[in-house]
Amino acid sequence: MPALAILAPATPLNTVSTSPPPRRAAVATLGIVGGGQLAKMTAQAAMQLGCEVVVLERASDFPAQALDTRWIQGDWDDPAKLLELAAEVDVVSLENEFVSPVALRAVESAGHLLRPSAATMALVQDKLVQKRTFAAAGLPLPRFEAVETTEDVARVAERLGWPLVLKRRTLGYDGKGNATVRSPGDVEAAWRKLAGGPGRVYAEEFCPFVIELAAIVVRGLDGATREYPVVETENRDHVCRVVRAPARTEARVATEAARIARAAVESIQGVGAFGVEMFLMPDGRCLVNEIAPRVHNTGHYTIEACATSQFENHVRAVLGLPLGAATLRAPAACMVNLLGVGPGSGSPIGLERALRVEGASIHVYGKSTSQRGRKMGHVTVLGATLQEAEARALAAADAIRFGEPEDKDR
Repeated sequence: MPALAILAPATPLNTVSTSPPPRRAAVATLGIVGGGQLAKMTAQAAMQLGCEVVVLERASDFPAQALDTRWIQGDWDDPAKLLELAAEVDVVSLENEFVSPVALRAVESAGHLLRPSAATMALVQDKLVQKRTFAAAGLPLPRFEAVETTEDVARVAERLGWPLVLKRRTLGYDGKGNATVRSPGDVEAAWRKLAGGPGRVYAEEFCPFVIELAAIVVRGLDGATREYPVVETENRDHVCRVVRAPARTEARVATEAARIARAAVESIQGVGAFGVEMFLMPDGRCLVNEIAPRVHNTGHYTIEACATSQFENHVRAVLGLPLGAATLRAPAACMVNLLGVGPGSGSPIGLERALRVEGASIHVYGKSTSQRGRKMGHVTVLGATLQEAEARALAAADAIRFGEPEDKDR
């Protein structure tokens, strides 16, 4: 790995200047593909370490724009735009996993550093390939099979049983791209919903899980890892609503889940932060649901709750710096997502009431508009017990609304 450079930033692309900007010393310059809340929190962690940040984003209105970052406007699926970003930075990293594989390979082919690598991304972007990779590594998984036609679904159901879950192989997140089919009569509608066809969909057995678990694993260039506590997640309409740390499970279950999460990241030679989602089954088995090759919503609690946040450790990992401890600062922590209740402004209603909740750390992402189920922010509370932390986190979160008229009587 080349030595970390001290680079002088160019004139910010979102400002007009008639004279060169002052030079600022930097540990390194980090490029982030995508400018949403994950990029914003990653950039904040990078700046804390003295890094410069350059963001590539399609639109001119994005959460990370609120920071003192440079940005390039353009389509991240355009290899030329990724190369433009890569030419300005020491390392390119990703806020999301939906970037064109062709564009990712172009970055590395031109000699630039991309972390996670294009090879790692190729193993996880297609979820059928991801499942096959994990199966080859011996990880516990739901049974799954490729399907090319609706007739294939019926044949797979003979082996895996009804209900089945059909999943898009690419571009699926937060439950988008999944459909549960409970009988042959459900298949056609689900197939149309998912735009099924050759190479687009696969089938997975339905998992009647007890709880959903998740773990953030950060892996460095030298293969060293930091595993954050295994957490329990609770969804609302397929979107994560509550994260409880640590998960309310037996110690042996948490230990096994952590081992599985670490093995999943190692199987794809990942570098950086990864979110591994798992199902805890009634018989005590932990099955891998999927992996996200980036910082993850289930790890937002780490900003306040852990010795080193997932965002800082991600920055450390992709820059080749030593990783920090991932231990909890308190016995328990709870994170609650602030989800939009409908279309409207991105400004929070009820923020003052939420701030009166003792110990509540409130993060508002700065999105300009709200939509139902859109992640607009989050609240984290530390506590002596999970019950205490969750009660206060919910009290603060329930005081805030996005996307509805303000009720002056509240």
